[in-house]
Amino acid sequence: MKKGILLLFVLAVISGAVSKEKRSCCGQTATADFAAFGTNAMFAAAHEAPAPFTYKIGGGVMKEIPSSDKKNANIFEVKADSASNKYIFIIHEYWGLNDYIKQEAEKLQRELGNVNVIAIDLYDGKVATDPKVAGQYMGEVKEERAQAIIKAVINYVGKDARVATIGWCFGGGWSLQSALLLNKQAAGCVMYYGMPEKNVKRLQSLNCDVLGIFGTQDQWITGKVVEEFQKNMKKAKKNLEVHNYDAVHAFANPSNPHYDKEKSADAHAIAVKFLKTKFGL
Repeated sequence: MKKGILLLFVLAVISGAVSKEKRSCCGQTATADFAAFGTNAMFAAAHEAPAPFTYKIGGGVMKEIPSSDKKNANIFEVKADSASNKYIFIIHEYWGLNDYIKQEAEKLQRELGNVNVIAIDLYDGKVATDPKVAGQYMGEVKEERAQAIIKAVINYVGKDARVATIGWCFGGGWSLQSALLLNKQAAGCVMYYGMPEKNVKRLQSLNCDVLGIFGTQDQWITGKVVEEFQKNMKKAKKNLEVHNYDAVHAFANPSNPHYDKEKSADAHAIAVKFLKTKFGL
């Protein structure tokens, strides 16, 4: 009897060790790592409720498009004045596809000119104004569903489209993941303080340059995380341009009470220049 119990104990330990080794080897995905912050009280506290804002929409339109998992995906599309195969995919941050993101979509379209801009909703219509609720929504995002939504938008723009991606916070990580899903259609990727992809083999499949914008006071996407990303991109032999600002997480979000207007404007100018270069504008 004792031998049997001992054997079961040993098997449990081995099984646990194998499971742990598998997790440490393959790791939790980068997007899941960031989504886990949704249950972190300090992370929620760092995201104060956004300042009230209602945007008067100009040329953008909300649409529903079909996805492979038989659920419609929501997008906010701002079309170029003339036909164009150039697109920007915007991925929203912590709060969801709110009016701030719609404003940014229309602003980018005006600045870039003959480029279509699509803001993608990974929260399936949910928008938060309370930090705890936003954390809940972020934590509820399933990787399979998010990928299905992004692939639906890729299918929507067509195989001839050239696409660059941009996102902030939660959307910063998904900007990079979207670029990976775009394969050879990827034109460039801008990620603001999002969780980088850590798997070098996945990074080797990236088909575009990346611009990373980070805050040195960020307690979650820390300097160590950024340094690791730089090393991994170098191992993958991919181009990464990093700009670090002496600022907190979400410093470029105008709804953030700690919004840094000057640093945000500088980062935005760099991002627009990067996107224009990638599209030859």
